[in-house]
Amino acid sequence: MAFRWTVHGDGRGLAAGEVVRPDERLSWPRMVGIGAQHVIAMFGATFVFPLVMGLDPNTAVMMSGVATILFLLITQGRIPSYLGTSASFVGGVVAVREMFGGDTPAADRVVTGAILVAGLVLALCGVAIHVLGVQVIHRIFPPVVTGAVVMLIGFGLAYVVADVYWPQDPWIALITMIATFVFIVLFRGFLGRIGVLLGLVFGFVLSWLADKVFGNITAYNAGTGKVDTHPRVSFQAVADADWIGLPHFHAPSIHASAALVVLPAVIALIAENVGHVKAVGQMTGADVDPQMGKAIIADGVGTVVATAVGGSPTTTYAENIGVMAATRVYSTAAYYIAAVIAILFGLCPKFGALVAATPGGVLGGVTVILYGMIGLLGAKIWVENRVNFADPVNMVPIGAGIILAIGPVSHQITGDFSLAGIAFGTIVVLAGYHLLRAIAGRSAKEVTGEEIGLERDSAV
Repeated sequence: MAFRWTVHGDGRGLAAGEVVRPDERLSWPRMVGIGAQHVIAMFGATFVFPLVMGLDPNTAVMMSGVATILFLLITQGRIPSYLGTSASFVGGVVAVREMFGGDTPAADRVVTGAILVAGLVLALCGVAIHVLGVQVIHRIFPPVVTGAVVMLIGFGLAYVVADVYWPQDPWIALITMIATFVFIVLFRGFLGRIGVLLGLVFGFVLSWLADKVFGNITAYNAGTGKVDTHPRVSFQAVADADWIGLPHFHAPSIHASAALVVLPAVIALIAENVGHVKAVGQMTGADVDPQMGKAIIADGVGTVVATAVGGSPTTTYAENIGVMAATRVYSTAAYYIAAVIAILFGLCPKFGALVAATPGGVLGGVTVILYGMIGLLGAKIWVENRVNFADPVNMVPIGAGIILAIGPVSHQITGDFSLAGIAFGTIVVLAGYHLLRAIAGRSAKEVTGEEIGLERDSAV
């Protein structure tokens, strides 16, 4: 049914209580409108996170469309979902750039090579899950562990805000942060969902006005790595870019040390995909567990294909699940349309240059919120699964791992290899939890999400 959909009713609308199933559609003009809504829903995060990781937003947007089409084909149209840019790799990417020379073309290749390896690992995990069943995830990555990994990925980025973005323009960063607070809380519906994007646009315009009113700023310049006098916003690259053309592609460069740094994100992606796919199953009333492995395989394949040409890592998007919930249209036709629109967006280099011109101070105001929200999603996993932190098996390795990530603490393994920050913290969380379970003699049977990590009967 990859490209065949049955028209729902008269193709014009839905009666009370009705939904458009994945293998159905409304009239094509209506489907184009719904597909455009999906593009808007994914757009903010899909280009903000590549920007934060130092990758080309145009390439990311285009390849998100390609990855979405691959996802729909691999899952045989049974799971309507959009693959946008993953935030889970941001911390690892920052660490890799520090190891390989910062924001340079050579470091770009190492970053995408590392993420490509992570995509391969994710796809292999999907194969294992498809063969062994979804319960294998709950045994190896219970919510107490996945929540910790998600939390340390977010909070482990605090030093990036403090050391890189905020010093570039502290007042613009502060005002942008406050404005984004207001946009997220004040606005309802669609505008509320793109509150971070609105904050970024607000900060961009504010920086441009500050240049006009106050002139250039003397502050830390991420481009030169030192304090100098420079404009907050420069449109020279925008003027030089073409209206139509291919985005900036580059081949990845694979280094084992860099790949190891970003691998912890795979745990977060597995948890994220499982949660999103189950949410889609609940909305559509379909049993999606048999498709869980295929969905994770598809996400891994999407990440591999995207990074093979210099794009960003992918993941299923909650933003688009929200659009489906609001419209009650779960048709995969809408996602094919959204994917094609995203590919067309990627063919405008001038747009990519405009996004890349975002001032560092603005990114400081936005990322302090984004990183904090990512971290608190880990706490949300704990709360929803009633994780018991009175139990030292849960508390001790989790607390240690998070502190190692936030530090970030670096541990030298050999003369030219070290574990640091998020990678170090993740290994301590995962290995420490399972080691302490074995020492404490805990049962390996963990049947439900509420029981995973709770250990009610054996807590001390």
